[in-house]
Amino acid sequence: MSSDHQNVLKDRTKQFALRVIRFVRSLPRDKVMDEMGRQLLRAACSTAANYRAACRAKSRADFVAKMGIVEEESDEALFWMELFVEAELVRKTLLVALMAEADTITALTVASIRTAKARR
Repeated sequence: MSSDHQNVLKDRTKQFALRVIRFVRSLPRDKVMDEMGRQLLRAACSTAANYRAACRAKSRADFVAKMGIVEEESDEALFWMELFVEAELVRKTLLVALMAEADTITALTVASIRTAKARR
């Protein structure tokens, strides 16, 4: 992966995490919202942190393994956002853009993993 592409995705995953932080901070406080918000926050921040770690991978196999974690975490973040909407805790309009970004990050991650595996 080119360093330009890495920097774009590094920034994109960090901005995703920051947007999720702002969303979670805006939620009303109760037991359900606190727990779901914590889970979403963890997954979104882990997406960014693990992508950053993947950029420092020591080998192609290490890169693929770390990108696998990025894929899992971005998909998990999407799951929590879907749950917020389907449980009718927040209006879908509040999360449409974030959900699309989680889906895009997941797709880009899967494509990067496939490319790295094909180059073996």
